[in-house]
Amino acid sequence: MEYNTTKQPLILPEYGRNVQMMADHLLTIQDKEKRTEAAKELVSIMINMNSSVRETKDYKQKMWDFLAQLCDYKLDVDFPFPITKATELPRPENMDYNQNEIRFRHYGYTVERMIKAAVELEDGEEKNILIRMIANNMKRNYVVWNQKSVTDEIIVNDLNRLSQGRLKLSEDVRLMNVNVQNPQQGGNKKNNNFKRNNQGKKNRNNNKNKQN
Repeated sequence: MEYNTTKQPLILPEYGRNVQMMADHLLTIQDKEKRTEAAKELVSIMINMNSSVRETKDYKQKMWDFLAQLCDYKLDVDFPFPITKATELPRPENMDYNQNEIRFRHYGYTVERMIKAAVELEDGEEKNILIRMIANNMKRNYVVWNQKSVTDEIIVNDLNRLSQGRLKLSEDVRLMNVNVQNPQQGGNKKNNNFKRNNQGKKNRNNNKNKQN
């Protein structure tokens, strides 16, 4: 038995061993015209394997580049496009990490931005509505992060700290109830329903048998 660990490493693992073997076979075809036709067929196979590639710009040229790479740039065919080696491509630019300082990461940066915007508003109904919306959002985010019940008092205190005492909820405001359902509990409910349904069917069948 042959194991993949004993074989040559794949140049493009996403296309698998069979495509690599077909690419290797192209190099053994002596007639250039037949070799070119076979190369076109292999490119079509590679495109069909990853149909989403059609949504990218110049995808056919990229696929021919991949084929040339699979053949270690030794393939002599009539390429429909100039071939670009992977080593000739410019290196992608490094992406900068988010450097925003977040005091309470479980609430997120967007909540802090909303708090800053609310602080700038003039006192009135619009501001009170925004404060309630922010507080409810904070409670929802906290429950998702904490996986436990969160009291309104915690949210009120954190809102006060994040706004430096400039945003306060009315004493009569009650925040929304947020419950995080355990996926395992949901699965247990389904199983229990399934068991009850099966038991009901068995009881009905037993009653029919007794009547007969």
